[in-house]
Amino acid sequence: MPLVTTTEMFKKAYEGGYAIGAFNVNNMEIIQGITEAAKEVNAPLILQVSAGARKYANHTYLMKLVEAAQIETGLPIALHLDHGDSFELCKACVDGGFTSVMIDASHLPFEENIKVTKQVVDYAHSKGVVVEAELGRLAGVEDEVNVSAADASYTDPKEVEEFVGRTGVDSLAIAIGTSHGAYKFQGDAKLRFDILEDIQKRLPGFPIVLHGASSVIPEYVDTINKYGGEMPGAKGVPEDMLRKASSMAVCKINIDSDLRLAMTATVRKVFAENPSEFDPRKYLGPARSEIQKLVKHKLINVLGCAGKA
Repeated sequence: MPLVTTTEMFKKAYEGGYAIGAFNVNNMEIIQGITEAAKEVNAPLILQVSAGARKYANHTYLMKLVEAAQIETGLPIALHLDHGDSFELCKACVDGGFTSVMIDASHLPFEENIKVTKQVVDYAHSKGVVVEAELGRLAGVEDEVNVSAADASYTDPKEVEEFVGRTGVDSLAIAIGTSHGAYKFQGDAKLRFDILEDIQKRLPGFPIVLHGASSVIPEYVDTINKYGGEMPGAKGVPEDMLRKASSMAVCKINIDSDLRLAMTATVRKVFAENPSEFDPRKYLGPARSEIQKLVKHKLINVLGCAGKA
């Protein structure tokens, strides 16, 4: 089976009241951990690559790793560009074999956002590739994304119909209170489900995306802090809120920080217990296994997409 687009995935997810996990990948062990978990529970997958990951690992290497994962699992897998910041980057990924791209022009005024998004949509659709865009701005820091709390803004439901209609975009990332990185909330999480409900009414059947949706699992933060890290106040989105969003219009939930925390906590623990270890397989192997455990939990208990491949 070749790599697929998200079109059929999202249709089934919307109708079934679940979401597809979109997991950021940077290297072989992360890809293996994610895809082995999905194979174990028979779940569809979106593997996504940020501009930073593409620079780090190289486009060709990432393509071949994802293709290998598809061959090994036989699952429906979409390869997605996360937070593309220009037409040129999106075009390069479309031409390079990605089946889905995101153009993030949310920092631009409404009309400019439409103009840039439409340019990407026209090109991608001509090549059979689907497009995600963003309306509203999430706070937080992750790779090239850096938005202060002062510059963040909720998505305005009154704008979504015009934006989708004029751009022809295939899915829409919205801002309802999630944020990028491991420091999402200072107090209790407060997601604006009223905004999500309003958007769902205005765009019936249309797939919505949540960025910044890692739960920042305390077990991993505690392990990192125990072995020399300093992550006071790291706090993510409660999993019950993500389950609720998955049962509504949200068809794609992005998960990156939790993967980083799982890998980092495991590697720190290995070195703390065996400071003389120098075989990469002895610390990357356990990290891969922990990612597999984490992703399996997400697929079954948070996203609800296990058994949906």
